[in-house]
Amino acid sequence: MHAIDIRPLTAAHLSSLKSVIDDVGLFPSDMLDDMTAPFLTGTAPDDLWFVAMDGEVACAVAYCAPERMTDGTWNLFLIAVRENRQGQGVGARLTRHVERTLAERGARILLVETSGLPAFERARAVYRRLGFVEEARIREFYAEAEDKVVF
Repeated sequence: MHAIDIRPLTAAHLSSLKSVIDDVGLFPSDMLDDMTAPFLTGTAPDDLWFVAMDGEVACAVAYCAPERMTDGTWNLFLIAVRENRQGQGVGARLTRHVERTLAERGARILLVETSGLPAFERARAVYRRLGFVEEARIREFYAEAEDKVVF
């Protein structure tokens, strides 16, 4: 196992990142091209994409962007860690990197939103361990009987 190196996303990382997304099953990995295109082409200069590399292989990804019509509020839209690297501090290191980067940019608040379904309890527990506090719950936001939880 190599030391984890966190760096900004480049187009060269996409194929490796798609395997991370496929591994965790958050969404179809073919969506990644469209999701990252504004960042990679410079049309979304404020968005941030980071990749955690284990040697030459991506093992985690994070994406955050400023919230519209706010002063210093950001949303962590995506954080995913390859299953065989979960529980080893990779996600925590990546989250702390995002937080430090945002602090340097003058950010005040970092929001994390997730599902309230029981299947997402592990993710909510990770956010709590990282010091995030549940601020809101919007009932049946994603679907009937699926709340949105905002940390």
